[in-house]
Amino acid sequence: MSRTPLPGLGVRYDLTTREQRRLSVVAHRDGSRTLSAYREDDPDACALSVRLTSGEAESLIDALMPTHHSPSLLSTTELGLVAERIELPATSHWNGRLLGDTRMRTETGVSIVAVLRRAGAIPSPGPDFRLAGGDTLIVIGTREGVEAAAGILGRE
Repeated sequence: MSRTPLPGLGVRYDLTTREQRRLSVVAHRDGSRTLSAYREDDPDACALSVRLTSGEAESLIDALMPTHHSPSLLSTTELGLVAERIELPATSHWNGRLLGDTRMRTETGVSIVAVLRRAGAIPSPGPDFRLAGGDTLIVIGTREGVEAAAGILGRE
């Protein structure tokens, strides 16, 4: 399997099977995935391309291999908690506003354990931390809570 960064889009993973069939998955930054299969007689011609939401991709991953790894998924436990990266778009309503104003923990039950900004990390940001477009928030919570947090942060 090869891995190719796609700046501004995500990462593309390419796999050639033992039967010489070519598959690719684009892991988009928003958590969605595009699964593509290429024709047997022409490996450059796409025979099938399916865009999956993050939830659909998770279901497919579970069906293929229960112990999966996703680029945005940091960890999961049998308690039903996940840790994920959520990017704050520059167009977000919260760009330039205080973290506490989002009411993230109250509204979703999710905890923000760190913020990645440029080349640095800010661990355990407090409610007075000012968010900026392009920040990547490391959040921990239930799958539903994380999805709700992503919705809140993506609000324009």
